[in-house]
Amino acid sequence: MPRVLLDRSLTWREVAEVAEGAPLDLTSAALSRIDAAAAIVQAIVERGIRAYGVNTGVGALCDVVVERPLQQQLSHNILMSHATGVGAPLPVAETRAIMAAAINNYAHGHSGVRREIPQSLAALLNAGLTPLVPARGSVGYLSHMAHIALVLVAVGTVRDGEHVVSAAEALAKAGLEPLQLQAKEGLSLVNGTPCATGLACLALARAKRLLSWADAIAAMTMENLGTNPAAFAPEALTLRRSDGLQQVGARLRHYLEGSGIVAAAIGKRTQDALSLRAVPHVHGAARDLFEAAATVIDRELASVTDNPLVTGTPEAPHVHSQAHAVGAGLALALDGLATAVAEVSAMSERRLDRLLSPMVSGLPAFLAAEGGAASGFMIAQYAAVSLVNENRRLATPASLDGGITSALQEDHLSHPTPAALKALAIVENATRLLAIEWLAAGQAYAFQTAARAPATDRLFAQLRGLLAFYADDRPLSQDMETAFQFLSSEEPATR
Repeated sequence: MPRVLLDRSLTWREVAEVAEGAPLDLTSAALSRIDAAAAIVQAIVERGIRAYGVNTGVGALCDVVVERPLQQQLSHNILMSHATGVGAPLPVAETRAIMAAAINNYAHGHSGVRREIPQSLAALLNAGLTPLVPARGSVGYLSHMAHIALVLVAVGTVRDGEHVVSAAEALAKAGLEPLQLQAKEGLSLVNGTPCATGLACLALARAKRLLSWADAIAAMTMENLGTNPAAFAPEALTLRRSDGLQQVGARLRHYLEGSGIVAAAIGKRTQDALSLRAVPHVHGAARDLFEAAATVIDRELASVTDNPLVTGTPEAPHVHSQAHAVGAGLALALDGLATAVAEVSAMSERRLDRLLSPMVSGLPAFLAAEGGAASGFMIAQYAAVSLVNENRRLATPASLDGGITSALQEDHLSHPTPAALKALAIVENATRLLAIEWLAAGQAYAFQTAARAPATDRLFAQLRGLLAFYADDRPLSQDMETAFQFLSSEEPATR
């Protein structure tokens, strides 16, 4: 996998690449910016300039002065007290995404950490060593990063391939020594929006692949149901202003061009059901929202989200206490993305139901191989309905939850990290649902007499390269899992 070079700011695509295993390297320009900010923090310490989290407590303890002999201890203690995650650990890719976003934040040169901090995190990434980070327990950003940062001081546990090792073992394998944190470094290690931003990058990467498959699989179902192509003809769609709608309409026309099945059905019905006719509108709206979310997330990666941040020079240092670590924009964008993907998946289930209903499809009930002796995809649709229901619950906005923490000091919470985690969960559910529709659409072709379109034939070949026709001869869940794994890692065939 090509190396990702961090010079100015990573994009969401680059963070996703690192999450999936690409090495990450810092340029000399990035390291120079990091050094300059560290020198400013050192000047603040030496001159006794009051600065939050440097020489004061944190949260509601922000007015408690911490004398210089205790400032290193403050940094160390922040990691210990803020590592409060609960539940099962995050998967490797999710943790790597957070680490990449954190390194990106330090590389802007306003956090004040020494270069050893991002270099050590990058060394862990590049050695394939992933801190064990509990997935739950964060309203914004603190606990996930604290668990990652523990490893830098030789505390906590680390995934090394299939094994779990101590932080000390992991550091030794990466050729690193445990760090003695300096003033502000403990706060910088847990602060900002890298947690939500990193997870958001991964959600975007997975949602982008999902939206490509959603168009392709919808086309296969539409072909099997003999959809009326007039609904997405260019002269009709150009009258509706939406870039996403135009893209989806063009993709549907491409997939169904030359379809004997569609040609044989022309004239049989005036207008299709909305789960077919409105695919460009719903999938297109999701694509438009995806682009808006991607803009927000790239903007977040280009921003400094530390509190406090430092500017100026060692001779004229400035420290700024603000609220850049509040991820309201992230939470709102992720809530929107999650809802859009949930709607796409709900429409997929409606198409699936039409495929399985003989009164609508004209195909054998549940696409079963043998009448009453086989159930075919009957209960697979139950699973699809369950996933739609779960997505509907998950799509409740996290950004509206509010809450109060730190003895009234933090009396507004935007919940960007929960928003990112539920967006990832919705994308996974939606991918599983599309996998079921893909299986059913492929099954339906067995009962067609006319020819498939060349493009849908390639999609069908991808499916049959994985799985044979389903004849109630094996647990259907196995096929569903195989299809899900394929959709999660591959793109629809283009030739």
